[in-house]
Amino acid sequence: MSKIDHSLFSAHEHALEREFELCPECGSELSVRHSKHGSFVGCNNYPNCQYTRPLVQHESIETQVIEGSVCPECGHELAVKSGRFGIFIGCTQYPECHHIEKPDQAAPEEAVACPVCQTGVMDHRTNRYGKGFYACSCYPKCKFLVNYPPVAEACPDCGFGLLVQRKGAGGTRLECPNKPCKYKRPL
Repeated sequence: MSKIDHSLFSAHEHALEREFELCPECGSELSVRHSKHGSFVGCNNYPNCQYTRPLVQHESIETQVIEGSVCPECGHELAVKSGRFGIFIGCTQYPECHHIEKPDQAAPEEAVACPVCQTGVMDHRTNRYGKGFYACSCYPKCKFLVNYPPVAEACPDCGFGLLVQRKGAGGTRLECPNKPCKYKRPL
């Protein structure tokens, strides 16, 4: 234990937090800084110099046009793009056309009709935190959503238009998403 250099493990300056790089703006040293959004490299001459850069450089994916593809809405070509939720395929005429395709999402076997508006179908979507949910495809008009996979079967107790499939400690079961109804049955 006497051979361990304890100065490497101090709370103020860790051996890996030294960057030994010079700031391109003022020439001062750079070091690893920490914020509520994560770690980054910043200038030691902070109030006078505002230089920062990400700790890890991510490769930015440039828009790549898919040859021979056609947008079903406007007829222009499709392209592979990178957005805040990951890689997706979208129309090259973006501000005018909002068509988006998700290559990683498999199509469901059967479309489950929305029990509230009866015109839309339940689509799988992802919120900004990465959690999945199922919402009506007529979203601005119909705001019905469920957090579990829907099943195209009416509730035998209350007659609600669909059931949801939930996994728990007792196994998989079907439940009615209607709050007043307490219908549950094992799958």
